This record gives sequence, structure tokens and C-alpha cells, in this order.
Amino acid sequence: MMKLEGYLFFNGRAEEAIGFYQRALGAEVLMMMRMKDSPEPHPPGLPPGSDDKVMHASLKIGETQLMLSDGMAAGPTDFRGFSLSVSVKDEAEARRVFGALAEGGEVRMPLGKTFFSPCFGVLADRFGVGWMVIVPGM
Repeated sequence: MMKLEGYLFFNGRAEEAIGFYQRALGAEVLMMMRMKDSPEPHPPGLPPGSDDKVMHASLKIGETQLMLSDGMAAGPTDFRGFSLSVSVKDEAEARRVFGALAEGGEVRMPLGKTFFSPCFGVLADRFGVGWMVIVPGM
């Protein structure tokens, strides 16, 4: 069996991202461990005051698990070269999810009908994570 899951590094904003995805997508926190919970010493280069940063978290969003961390909690996030795709049941749900994810972010392609979907749109959320919202089928 093979399973592919995303792991995002928020460079110090993981807890904010978790709250955002709980509100926007109904994410459920399956597990969260802070740096101070590690049985091993912090890695070299971790900024002072990082004890409460998120070392590892796992979210359940719909039928999918998404993992995230603050990483080294330094520098801006750089989510380029990929997007997360979220499939929803109908246009009303697409509008709700798209609007929630777009809050504070950037709409790159407004929701609309395409040749492959009755409702599809592209955005980057407030953290710079790319999202494609789609109602499957035509």
C-alpha cells in the first residue's frame, strides 16, 4: 500500500494556520507536539524562544490528513510549485470553502464553470499556500 500526504512548513505560523484551517475547512487536530515536548535537544539553529512552536501537527480535513510544522521558525514561507486541491460536493460548498480560504489571501482564478467542472477556482491563502477548489464532473 502507498499513501501520499502533504507536509507544510509555516516557519513560525503553524498554530495560526491550524486555527485558520479549522475555521475554513473544518480541520480536526489529530495530533500536535510543540518543540518543548521533544525528548531530544532542539536542533541547532532554532531561534531562541521556540519552545511553544509547533514541531509536528496532523490535521484531518475531510478524508485526508495534512501534516504541518513551524520548521525552523525562521524566514518567510515559500509555497511555490504546487497547490492543494479540495473537491467539494456542490457549488454552494465550493463558494463557502473558496471564500473562507481566500480571506486575507489572493484569488488567482475566480470560481466559475469550466469545460471540466461546473465550479472551479484557484487561490493562494493568507500563508501563500496554493489551493484549487473544484466540484468534480460535468
